[in-house]
Formats: sequence, structure tokens, C-alpha cells
Amino acid sequence: MDDHIRGADFAGKVRTADEAAALIANGSTIGMSGFTGSGHPKAVPGALARRIGEAHGRGEHFTVSVWTGASTGPDLDGALAAVDGIDLRLPYMSDPVSRAKINAGEMDYVDLHLSHVAQMAWEGFFGHLDVALVEVAGITADGRLIPSSSVGNNKTWLELADRVILEVNVWQPVELEGMHDIYYGTALPPNRKPIPIVRPEDRIGQPYLECQPEKIVAIVRTDSPDRHTEFKAPDDTSNRIAGHVVDFLSNEVRKGRLPPNLLPLQSGVGNVANAVLAELDDGPFRSMTAYTEVIQDGMLQMLRSGSLAFASATAFSLSDAGMADLRANIDSYRERVILRPQEISNHPEVVRRLGCLAMNGMIEADIYGNVNSTHVMGSSIQNGIGGSGDFARNAYISLFVTSSTAKNGTISRIVPMVSHVDHTEHDVHVIVTEQGVADLRGLAPRQRARRIIDHCAHPDYKEALLDYFDRALAGAPGKHTPHLLDEALTWHTHFLRHGTMHLG
Repeated sequence: MDDHIRGADFAGKVRTADEAAALIANGSTIGMSGFTGSGHPKAVPGALARRIGEAHGRGEHFTVSVWTGASTGPDLDGALAAVDGIDLRLPYMSDPVSRAKINAGEMDYVDLHLSHVAQMAWEGFFGHLDVALVEVAGITADGRLIPSSSVGNNKTWLELADRVILEVNVWQPVELEGMHDIYYGTALPPNRKPIPIVRPEDRIGQPYLECQPEKIVAIVRTDSPDRHTEFKAPDDTSNRIAGHVVDFLSNEVRKGRLPPNLLPLQSGVGNVANAVLAELDDGPFRSMTAYTEVIQDGMLQMLRSGSLAFASATAFSLSDAGMADLRANIDSYRERVILRPQEISNHPEVVRRLGCLAMNGMIEADIYGNVNSTHVMGSSIQNGIGGSGDFARNAYISLFVTSSTAKNGTISRIVPMVSHVDHTEHDVHVIVTEQGVADLRGLAPRQRARRIIDHCAHPDYKEALLDYFDRALAGAPGKHTPHLLDEALTWHTHFLRHGTMHLG
């Protein structure tokens, strides 16, 4: 065959995308690869969407349930959602078509902490898995699978599914071989053993995914790129947030609470996250490490410069330029990058042991430090919780970062009460906006409120927040966490009615 499909025994299983899609029945539950736009199947989902659309055109019911690692791309989530082909989706999505269907009540969605998905699937909480549809970079002569640009839940899908369809994507560099660390030592209680990772660079598994050959019913050859994310150049707001983060970490080092090379970094995805990584790259820290979910452009730059010595994750999420860099320097990166299953990359035991510094974005925070990272105005899903909770609750220091306003200043991201809670005040150590840093560690609720308002709120909303807090102190029935319940969410309702949170 070739470098991507090395075993002649697999030639008889090569099918077209349409032939593979024809093997998926109405009502099937499909475990698909994919994590933050990387490593998802590119051809069969589209063929399945066409088949579903044709069935609907004949008046026939046809839907499937889709489990993944995290978000995928428009050629998977978007294509299937557009033909009303998804009955239930889990655990994380960011596709606009899927989002609209979910918020319209036309698709069921289960949002989960990413470290929990594999375990809950094994426990049978989600039901039976019929098909695994997994992209790989290649198949070795002895039948082992070379993972592609993400690992996600692929190990679990391949083990649990009755039947397996593989997409061998020749666009994926076959030189990824050797970059992965697939751990097969997990078990359910009461047979669990400790995950033996004490440093981000520890390898505890093998470079390949395994699959029983008799389960493979089709192999589809593809040549399609991942969904690349083009990051904007950092704006003034992002740069100010990044500067505050670096100043905070530098102060922790000066106080002896962090070592000079910090502790392993975890960073969420997006433009603010890349700005923080760029600031860290230019900052005083060297020989840093990362134990995170996703490696984006900023971390590749840190690996190139040497400020970052090693990175462990479950996926890449790169721009076109970042992918070109990975291809050009893949031999070097393979020595300093590990991609793991997400149940390991996000494992609470390991995160706590390593003492990760968790840095994640949010939609809003309230004056007591509760964080909403998933819902707009209380009831509309934006994205899933992803891995932010896996890291925030177990981190050595948990930081949440955001601009202080949104929608041209009509929304304050610091509000009296969040309209949806993903991370309680107990899991939030530090909040950072372009206005400043609120270090909440060791503070009682009323102290937290003063600090968040003083340091993180935008000046346009600070007076209103202080007024709410002062009146709550005077009028709330309880003084520990004072709230005016008939008023706490009026900022959100005022925005829904008038297009602004300014109450005047």
C-alpha cells in the first residue's frame, strides 16, 4: 500500500465515504473522533448527512446520536445538524448550526466535564455505542492505528463500539507517529490504580491505538485538512489582560509561592489565551512546561523559543501558519510534545498532583466569584464547559480571564449574579480583566465582592455594582452572601428587553 496504510490485509476493507455511510443505520449512536477542530472524520459525516437528507425527503425518520471528544468542524457537526440528523450530541460543541438547533429545542445536548466522558461511557450511563468513526494518520503493517492530530476519546470509542469505520487521512503528517501516548491502564472502581504521571513529559502508554481487526468494517481514504483556527493579532484589551496575568505570576514567584519556571500551564483556547501565551513567552520565565488540553499557536512559539520545554495535551488547534510550522519542524516537536487520551490529559488526579496553573476564559462572573462559561443570558448555550472544570477545581491556582465588557460595552461581564453557574466561587481563585486582577484566595464573600468590583469591573458599571452590593448588605435577609433576589438578574432581563445592561 503506502506509508499511511501499510498492511495489505486492509486493502479489502477500503470503501468510499458513501459506502461506509450506508453501514450506519437510523437510530445509531456513533462515537466520532475530533477535538477542537482537529482529527475529526472529514468524509463519512458528509456522506451520512446526504443519506439522512435523502431519507427525510422521502418522509422517513433518520437521526443518529453523536459522541465526540470535543468540538469538530462544519463538515461533521454542521453538516449533520443542517439536515436535522442529530438526535443527541455530547460532550462539547462550538458549531453555530448545532448551537442554533440546541437553543431552538430541536436537538438534545448533554454538556459534560471532558475528563468524565470515557468513564461514564464505560459505566453505560449513555447507553450502547454502535459505531466508532475515527480518523487516523495511518495503519501499521501489524494493524495498529497511528493517531492523527487529536486523541480525545478515540481509545474508548474503538474499544466500546460494535463496529469501526476508519478514515485514514493522508493530509495528516505520518511523522506524527511516535508523538502519542495511549494509556490502557484505566479501570472502573473498585479496580482503579493511580495514573503514574508525576511530570508532564512522563510516558506511560504506547504510541498507537488498538482495534480488533474484525470490528473494522470500512476504511475510507481521505485527504482533507483540519478546521484551522485563524487567531487575531492581540488587541489592547487582550494585551492588558495578558500583562496582568504575567505580573500576577511574577509576584507569586517573588513571594516564593511558585518556582521560577512556574508550574505546568493549562490554557484555554482563543485570542485572549494566545495573547497570554505570547506575554509569557516574552516574560521572565524559562523552561516552563504545559499539561493542558490543546496546543495552539502560542505554545508552538514558546516551544520554538525555548521558554516552554515540554507540552502534554490531547490535541492541536492551529492556524494555517501554525500547521505549516508543525509540519516543517515535526521531528523537533515530536521530542517535546505528547498527545494523550482526554481522560488522561484532563484527569483530576494528575492535574492536582502536578499543581497545574489553570487559565480559562469565561462569559461572565458575579461579584462573589461564581463563573458562567457556557450560557448567554441564562438559557442559551454558547459552548460546552469543556475541560475548564477539570482543571479549575483541581488546579494549584485557578485563573479566569475575560474583558470587562462585551457587545461594545452594552454587556458587563461582572454582574450581581451570574445567569448560569459552571464554576462556583469555591473553584475560582483569581479573576483577571483588562481593568486588573482580583486575587480571591482566603477571602470571605463580602471581601471577594469588594475586590472584584474594585479591580475587575469596567468603570461604566462599577458604581452600579457598588450600589447593588451596598443595598444588598443593608436589605438582604442573610449577610454572608448578600443578594437582593428580586433584583439580582435584572441586568440580564434589562439587556434582553433593551439591548443594554445600563439600567439608567
